[in-house]
Amino acid sequence: MNTTTKTIPSRSQPRGNGSTALPPGAPAPDFALRSTPDQTVKLSEFRGRPVVLAFFPADWSPVCGDQMGLYNEMLSEFQEFDAELLGISVDGAWCHAAFSHDRKLHFPLLADFEPKGEVARLYGVYRPSDGTSERALFVINAEGVIHWSYVSPVGVNPGAAGILSAL
Repeated sequence: MNTTTKTIPSRSQPRGNGSTALPPGAPAPDFALRSTPDQTVKLSEFRGRPVVLAFFPADWSPVCGDQMGLYNEMLSEFQEFDAELLGISVDGAWCHAAFSHDRKLHFPLLADFEPKGEVARLYGVYRPSDGTSERALFVINAEGVIHWSYVSPVGVNPGAAGILSAL
């Protein structure tokens, strides 16, 4: 019996705001987002290796800072699985640059800024009620298919156990 599935379920049911996270087995929508004011990252660039997408509501909030800091500390564990970690929020590239520098992050933060929340909408995790994304995690396999997804309450750091189990 897989207890990981029981303790950290995939979340694909509609929530109060009407968003629905893409479930495991769905193809991961490709996208291109700014990682810095002058550089763009495409999901398809990582085909052939696993990718962790960590959607978070906003830079500079206490929970988001803790979550991204935790992933930064655990980066070597993700890399043991040859996984690329990408943080995504609706903040702009300049805001991400300042936040990343302040927190000494060693993975890209991608700006789902304009059109606002377009990628979060593709993954079913945009929160139209407040203009941010859900706190959502996706593990995408080497073939570009969602292997695992999870949506945490916005005020709760989901940690990394589910990601590591999925990898």
